[in-house]
Amino acid sequence: MSEEKGVIIVGAGLGGIRVAENLRSGGYTGPITLIGDEIHPPYDRPPLSKSVLLGKDDRVDLKPAEFFAESTIALRTGQPVVSVSPAERTVALGSGDDAQTLEYDSLVIATGLRPRTFPGAPAEGVHVIRTVDDALALRAESEFASNAVVIGAGFIGCEAAASLRTRGLAVTLVEPAPTPLAAALGAKIGDLVTRLHVANGVDVRSGVGVDAIVAHGDRVSAVRLSDGVEVPADLVVVGIGSTPVVEFLDGSGIELAARENGGGIACDEVGHTVVDDVYAVGDVANWRNPSGVPVRVEHWNHTVEQAAIVAGQILGNDADVAPAVPYFWSDQYDVKVQVLGWPRATDDVHIVDDDGKKFVAYFSRDGVLTAVAGGGKAGAVMKMRAKLLNSTPIAELL
Repeated sequence: MSEEKGVIIVGAGLGGIRVAENLRSGGYTGPITLIGDEIHPPYDRPPLSKSVLLGKDDRVDLKPAEFFAESTIALRTGQPVVSVSPAERTVALGSGDDAQTLEYDSLVIATGLRPRTFPGAPAEGVHVIRTVDDALALRAESEFASNAVVIGAGFIGCEAAASLRTRGLAVTLVEPAPTPLAAALGAKIGDLVTRLHVANGVDVRSGVGVDAIVAHGDRVSAVRLSDGVEVPADLVVVGIGSTPVVEFLDGSGIELAARENGGGIACDEVGHTVVDDVYAVGDVANWRNPSGVPVRVEHWNHTVEQAAIVAGQILGNDADVAPAVPYFWSDQYDVKVQVLGWPRATDDVHIVDDDGKKFVAYFSRDGVLTAVAGGGKAGAVMKMRAKLLNSTPIAELL
């Protein structure tokens, strides 16, 4: 009998650690190796633009240090995987004298995303937020800054703007769409989020793009908008989206999803790729939903659910499981913005409760409830889960 190689998990974030944890709790006794390209042990990313940037935390580890020894999980940090060979069932780490090849029985890819950068940005004063080192560098620099410009008003951009404003900086939030969050939730919800930021002193510039980040020497000094206005900036946060980390798969035969379907690694409805015994979870994974449509979802809860499903597949559990109703949240100032369901920016949006700060809205498509969004209304959002699962006509709710 050949020696058991075990499970290799590439990516030591939320998805990777939850797969490993579920394997052990499910009775898997073979070797598990968790490989991360960062030097840090697995940590939670949502706090980076919130509690870490605000100075309340330095890092939010997903497991205590002793967990890995107690669970006999080999954690290898600071070791990026450079290639995968499914034919040989190996992954390659490093290069030159540091090169290593590891064998696997099953492979799980959970490499996540890489933030897009702004073309031609100066070397100093321009930040993205993806890693804990990114967040700590931005936090340190904000101690000595007066003016910040945040480019891109998606969830990360809105959270960064809220945190920097809370730290006392003058903040300008720039978004080419008609409102913040318009691409994800449409302009009606975007107007409510705009109201929240304006009430907290943020200068929201919607419907305008950025032509250039202006430098004085090597350091940022201003941001030039597409309308010709230059906004002073001691620092800039770029939040213009991210791309799946998949380049190490070139030549592997592992299929990637089409860009128009969200990109990432193409999977079936339970995380299998086109290659035997290779799976993908989390932000990098593009799973088919129960209707057969490829979807890549960048939400914490979705990753947790996927990790449990993939661990079950490796363990031979063929139970009929699928991710539940998608849920995500965003903390901005003292308001938690929550979204439950499958919203589209083109959905009909019905504001059902709005007191000038807190709100609840229902989304519908073809007369059926598709999502619920709320700001500071956790109970009103979460009680709608059953309605979303049962294809509820929107007319019954209004």
